[in-house]
Amino acid sequence: MTSWIQEFLEQFGAAGVGALMLLENIFPPIPSEVVMPWAGYSVSQGNMSFWAAVGAGSVGSFAGAMFWYLLARWIGQERLKYWVRRHGWWMTLSEGDIRRTEDWFESWGSLAVLVCRLIPGVRTLISVPAGFAEMPTGKFSLYTAIGTIAWTALLAGLGWWLADNYGSLAKPLSYVSTAVVLGLFGWWLYRLVTQRAKRTRAKSGA
Repeated sequence: MTSWIQEFLEQFGAAGVGALMLLENIFPPIPSEVVMPWAGYSVSQGNMSFWAAVGAGSVGSFAGAMFWYLLARWIGQERLKYWVRRHGWWMTLSEGDIRRTEDWFESWGSLAVLVCRLIPGVRTLISVPAGFAEMPTGKFSLYTAIGTIAWTALLAGLGWWLADNYGSLAKPLSYVSTAVVLGLFGWWLYRLVTQRAKRTRAKSGA
């Protein structure tokens, strides 16, 4: 995937950075940990300016975050609860989980959105509970923008600084992103198995 990203950025420049960062938020297997260091490398080669790379990457990433936030907000709590009552078992979700998420977001929503923008693998996912919790759009936008700009500037700056050796950092970061996603999948699988076992025991005892 790295070589494909390199070729895409060489062909489309800053516009390509924005497009890939948009896709990275909608389709997480495209990692920002590879896209933005490559953009920083392009800066070191004089192919684009640092601020063009950071600006394009931030706009694309912000647009992707807003997509998930607005989608979750459009679905809304009532539709979500109805869906959970019918199909929540395979997502290991219950109405109690939704209520706990609401309470958690009332206390930590703004901080969670800001901090999670800096965590590989989670930065995309945080938009969904923010939307379901109906976090104010202005507040969500502000904290998303701050976290997104900080993340893209950090990765682009590291790619620029490392130049030809940028891959020594990009690959470990991409491994962290993959590990987080696999960890979340493992947690979902664990919950699915244990909750299914509980339902089976409850039916047997009935």
